[in-house]
Amino acid sequence: MTVEGPRQGLIDTDIAILRKWVDPGELPEEMAISAITLAELSAGPHEVRGNAEQDAYDEHARTGAAPGDLAAGRERVRPGAVRRRRRVADLMIAATAMAEGLPLFTTNPGDFAGLEDLIRVVAVTRPSAPPEGSGSATSRTQP
Repeated sequence: MTVEGPRQGLIDTDIAILRKWVDPGELPEEMAISAITLAELSAGPHEVRGNAEQDAYDEHARTGAAPGDLAAGRERVRPGAVRRRRRVADLMIAATAMAEGLPLFTTNPGDFAGLEDLIRVVAVTRPSAPPEGSGSATSRTQP
């Protein structure tokens, strides 16, 4: 007897990014995303840098802004601040799943550790690296 998974579910940002390479059999028939995921996807190119690359990122050269103009903004792009914001985003995504009564599908179940009594977290197998030249963004969870 085959046990079927949930028919509906909320997908985490990582699933939205990697959807093309995720086994569809591990996902619900009907998928929803939260407004937080939509915001993360909109900010994706800046947010998905690894910590080393983020440290080397020259925001002045990239934006043309004066150092004083970016003083407040710098804190939000430092690795520690990025990790804190990711946790806040994860908690907001989890809250959306809880409010909607939907299981949360993710390739990063550790991001939702400690919330198991509140929501059902469905671990999805993380696909191997997308093929070169695929145009895919890198996953959020980089070293």
